[in-house]
Amino acid sequence: MIQKIFENHSGNKANVGDIIDVVIDARVARDFGGANVVKNLEENNLSVDDPKKTFFTFDCNPGGCDQKYAANQHICRLFARKNGIQIFDINRGIGTHLAFEEGMISPGDTFVSTDSHANILGAIGAFGQGMGDRDIAHTFAYGKVWFKVPPTVKVILKGLPSKTTSAKDVVLKMIKEIGANGLLGYAAEIYGEYIDSLSFDGRITIASMATEMGGIIILFPPNDEISKFYKEKFGQTIKPVFADKDAEYEKTIEIDINGLQPMISRPGHPEDVISVDEVKGKKIDSGFIGSCTNGRLEDMRAVAQILKGKKIAPGRILKIVPATDSVWKICLKEGIIKIFKDAGALIGSAGCAGCAAGQIGQTGKGEIAVSSGNRNFVGKQGKGDIFLASPATVAASLVAGYITTLNDVPDEPALLELPKIEKQIIQKKKESLESPLKVTGRAWVVKQNNVDTDMIFHNRYLSITDVKEMGQYTFDNLKGYENFAKEVKKGDIVVIGKNFGCGSSRQQAVDCFKSLGVSVIIAESFGAIYERNAVNSAMPILIAEDVTKKIHNNDNISVDFITGEIYDGTQKKTYPAKPFSAVQSEIYKRGGLL
Repeated sequence: MIQKIFENHSGNKANVGDIIDVVIDARVARDFGGANVVKNLEENNLSVDDPKKTFFTFDCNPGGCDQKYAANQHICRLFARKNGIQIFDINRGIGTHLAFEEGMISPGDTFVSTDSHANILGAIGAFGQGMGDRDIAHTFAYGKVWFKVPPTVKVILKGLPSKTTSAKDVVLKMIKEIGANGLLGYAAEIYGEYIDSLSFDGRITIASMATEMGGIIILFPPNDEISKFYKEKFGQTIKPVFADKDAEYEKTIEIDINGLQPMISRPGHPEDVISVDEVKGKKIDSGFIGSCTNGRLEDMRAVAQILKGKKIAPGRILKIVPATDSVWKICLKEGIIKIFKDAGALIGSAGCAGCAAGQIGQTGKGEIAVSSGNRNFVGKQGKGDIFLASPATVAASLVAGYITTLNDVPDEPALLELPKIEKQIIQKKKESLESPLKVTGRAWVVKQNNVDTDMIFHNRYLSITDVKEMGQYTFDNLKGYENFAKEVKKGDIVVIGKNFGCGSSRQQAVDCFKSLGVSVIIAESFGAIYERNAVNSAMPILIAEDVTKKIHNNDNISVDFITGEIYDGTQKKTYPAKPFSAVQSEIYKRGGLL
């Protein structure tokens, strides 16, 4: 499917491994990344290729309750007025969902955004990709951007889950089986009896968590419901893209979901999934229902069925945020909002909510929360511990006061005391450094896999646009490395494990290392978006197999970007790394993509 979509939007063959320019049908910048996109365009004297295909969506901080967010939103508004670009402002909801609702994109189309969950468009059989600020600026200016054609994995779900199991439980089962980096570098197509009958909203839930498996996208073959949606809402007869019957896949993954019961992800790692029964009874402080994964009307109705005539347990708070304004209005019309309010829940304006640190959904240190979001990385929604589950499990748990399922809600809730909140410590910044083609420096060896972007550069700093200010916050959310920014020296080299930089599309997670003067990052593999951001900003990165097992902390090493040779002067050993590609060399030599 992805090869066909790329070929339709490039005029070229899309063989796996090829690097081709792909025309983008809808180009979107959000509020936290939008100001940097504007900055990149204006500093490089670039104009907008096609204003009718270019959009801003303000979904991270719908309240404009942070001064820098508000300032960034206004920068985008001014730019949009000047260039005739449509804005879906703070009253509209999550941008990727508006792409469906507003007809920005149809099955078989292409879509990019500064949202790392732009691959949610796979739900309708369209291509979506989250990107950093430079990529989006390039797409705004030229209407296209380069992609490396990925191999495709075929995922087959076997059997049907239990009646109390939702699409969220199914995708948690998938991530348990596939892992946090099991789809790294792959597109995926998903099939099975369950998928054939799955609702539009359910498809969105599963598609939205491709990122949490390291995947580029999970593509769903469009079904009759998708065709009906576009016909009734837009009068459009879609032309879906399907894989050939003899299509060749990199591999096939079969996952048994027959009789599957409700699942839950333990704090810190979305892939650390167990049955809800294994943690049933654990007391909680709060709950969140919403995000691009579970803020749809189907989710709101499921929660309303559980909360009707009930109250949230004493001392707890349930925060509910519909994905879009249209979902919000239907909830109001159907009396769902009243059910939520009568139960004691807090209702937020449509948007991303706590997932982006710009709205309700944050947690305090020691707080135990259960969330319908897609990520529970350490610090992602504050300092609390977050379990991921379906909206039904969240609602049932908040009525009970402890984790439970919808068919096991007690008559009397559990009592609980609330924790205290401690202040955070802000660290000092470092200066930036220019890097040559060959570098020598001290090694910082971090023997961890799946270090995500919230560990690298936490989302509470996302409003920072000055690279000079970013270095001081590097790794301050990575346990054991909170003092990294104070102790690192110019020219030092970071050596780290697999899937480094997974998670968000934030450019700051790359630029913070440039700010500190880190000369190169050597990893066993990189998150897909992070790798692009590093290449595009001319931050040297190299991939080397088992490098954390070979190089020791504080070793003096030399790295040649062109040959890929790593020489450990302390151990007197030489190791190979994958050298710069032609594209990476070209972008690096000219100082960045733009």
